[in-house]
Amino acid sequence: MPDKPGVYMFLGDKEEVLYVGRATNLKRRVASYFRNRPTGGDPRIREMVGLAVKMKYCVTENVLESFILEANLIKKYWPKYNIKEKDDRSFIYIIIAKADYPKPIIARGKDLEKFPSGSADIFGPYKSLRIAGEILKIARRIFPYSICRPNQGKPCFHYQIGLCPGICVGAISKKDYQKNINNLILFLSGEKKRLIKKLAKENPKQAESLKHIRDASLLIREDDGEGEKMNRLEAYDISHFAGKETYGAMIVFSGGEENKNEYRLFKIKSAPANDDLAALRETIERRFRHKEWPAPDLIVIDGGRPQVLAVSRVLRDNNIKTPMLGISKLGNDKLIFPIGTKKSFQELAEASKNILLRARDEAHRFANFARKRRKKIDMGL
Repeated sequence: MPDKPGVYMFLGDKEEVLYVGRATNLKRRVASYFRNRPTGGDPRIREMVGLAVKMKYCVTENVLESFILEANLIKKYWPKYNIKEKDDRSFIYIIIAKADYPKPIIARGKDLEKFPSGSADIFGPYKSLRIAGEILKIARRIFPYSICRPNQGKPCFHYQIGLCPGICVGAISKKDYQKNINNLILFLSGEKKRLIKKLAKENPKQAESLKHIRDASLLIREDDGEGEKMNRLEAYDISHFAGKETYGAMIVFSGGEENKNEYRLFKIKSAPANDDLAALRETIERRFRHKEWPAPDLIVIDGGRPQVLAVSRVLRDNNIKTPMLGISKLGNDKLIFPIGTKKSFQELAEASKNILLRARDEAHRFANFARKRRKKIDMGL
């Protein structure tokens, strides 16, 4: 069983699908079904595992695709133990009703009767409103859609930030808008490979975006039931100017995206020149004096074991429980964890390594940008 995102199915003795589930890490998630049985855990799950004689799984390229595939398989097989898990009228669906300018909406199962057969494309069931909302949020970055009125005279807010193709100001024809919605429908149907092939000819930029989906906002800890979103990630790097001044750079990712309004630069005051460990300790200490700033869900450090140890001590001395890790360039971008880090957290971090590397690189870029800007100021440029 691989340490990758994907979907798994438990089958009964007649090859019937008993249960469909998904995981950020298939190996860890599937193994959890066979721990602490038969006395622990959900009785419904114990019953299902007792009846299962076979298991199948499918690896997906990312976490987002595992949610989409899970929903499509539940819809296809309607497994007994998925339905037992929840009243089918309370499941969540994404609905795109046929219209001149269609737009996705999120609805509960009890609302499906409002959409007669053939009047809408329906995707789901999803297990929570949050999951469906995050899927649409990610999809909209690639396939912008409108929730405004056609030709309303002035551009809507979403048009100004690139999430609306512009029906509000007549910037897109009805035909081209529908083509974009059709691509969104293919995406939600799990037809990613077919869609990439199609877009490679029609819109190479969209095809590239589809290949490199940023879905960190969907990373969850399956052991925590509904899951906990890794919403705020902070990454740190140290930069020097002319061997005299040292700066600590802090960047923030919110929901997997750069949140540049939250970036901060700390001019190091007490650490000796060229002592990166002392500068890093000072940066972290000063950051956590700001109680008014949102607390991070994860701290990423550009560095190896010495840097991780230094930051761990600062966090421990200040009774800060935020998980952290380092990324070592010398170790081919190996993830370095503090002593005692839970294996489940390490596996979650490995599964989301791409976003962690992006954060590390962005911290390095921001630190160097600040150094170059200071140099220009000193030179009068």
